Amino acid sequence: MIGVEPAGADDAARSLHAGRIVPVEHPNTIADGLRATIGERPFAEIRRLVEDIITVTDEAIVRAMRQLWEVMKIVVEPSGAVPYAALLDAPPALRGRRIGIIVSGGNLDLDHLPWGGAGPTGE
Repeated sequence: MIGVEPAGADDAARSLHAGRIVPVEHPNTIADGLRATIGERPFAEIRRLVEDIITVTDEAIVRAMRQLWEVMKIVVEPSGAVPYAALLDAPPALRGRRIGIIVSGGNLDLDHLPWGGAGPTGE
């Protein structure tokens, strides 16, 4: 299993690589639902089950949100679009694998979508 999180709030990735919880002092990401520091219990499960955690930029998250809207016509909040954002650039760790992702959350204001304009298509 490979996890994904925003580069501006990468405490889980840092923690997994360090073998201990490493909090991010000032998380900075559009994915506001992923700004909290990882807790002991989730970290224990990550250490047990997760092979690696990759990070994605806010720009990739916004691209993922927009593509999910344009292609599938679903509104996904930034935190929910993080897994799909990882697939957009297909890092080597993901190539050649069977991949399943969970895309969730429509908790965002349609009048303030991150790609501008008054609506999902920017019109």
